[in-house]
Amino acid sequence: MAREMLISDFKAHCIAELKKVSRTGQPLIVTLRGKPIARVEAVHSAGASAVKLGSKRGRATAKRDLVKFDFSKEWEMNR
Repeated sequence: MAREMLISDFKAHCIAELKKVSRTGQPLIVTLRGKPIARVEAVHSAGASAVKLGSKRGRATAKRDLVKFDFSKEWEMNR
């Protein structure tokens, strides 16, 4: 269920209301003289957590050395 808020109240408390929508995931409908003019929704769902560093450990394997550089063709002193 979406909450409704007058545009004047939304203007006065915009940042706090945007944070509340992001935190709860509950959409907000902004009204002007009783008619809805905008719907504010969170970009991501409230229950979804961000991927944390190290959480995908063991899901990929390296088949060769990832840190191998061959600069022999680019260095003048090696020619």
